[in-house]
Amino acid sequence: MVDRKKLINRVNRAEGQLRGIVKMMEEERECRDVVIQLAAVKASVEKIIHIIVTENLMECMIKDGEEVGKEQLEDALDLILKIK
Repeated sequence: MVDRKKLINRVNRAEGQLRGIVKMMEEERECRDVVIQLAAVKASVEKIIHIIVTENLMECMIKDGEEVGKEQLEDALDLILKIK
């Protein structure tokens, strides 16, 4: 099970990084530096998405010991495809 508090902390860190990037842009810092920071935020957000989608897929696969329904698998796959 995903620790929601850890996920929220990850999102808050990404938010802080974005605020820092805005400040860099306002200060007219080098484009290269801004892009490097944007890439770091992108990687961070992608990791958060990966954690959430993986957890959702696991929940769909193991639902109270019941057999997984086609609709549940389709929903999980839709989430995976949306992040690609």
